[in-house]
Amino acid sequence: MCLGIPGQIVRLDDAESSLATVDVCGVRRQINLICIIDDAHPFEACLGDWVLVHVGFAMSRIDEAEARKTLEILAELGEQQAEVAALAEGAAEAAD
Repeated sequence: MCLGIPGQIVRLDDAESSLATVDVCGVRRQINLICIIDDAHPFEACLGDWVLVHVGFAMSRIDEAEARKTLEILAELGEQQAEVAALAEGAAEAAD
């Protein structure tokens, strides 16, 4: 399964290489925008866009509300995963 993580484009780094910096939950990294730019939405228009990021590429543009909702769901899943791990660790200790 592939997972795209929402992020916001905060800096346009290199138009020739289609590289920009995206912020994903406070973590910034450089990604490639080649999949989301075209004549109707050129590289220069991408600053501030919310995108789904997968393996270093912006795969699609999304609206801010959708991005925030997805980030909330991912945070909830992370919390649930931590709770399940803690329960499993507690069960293992009880069995010892």
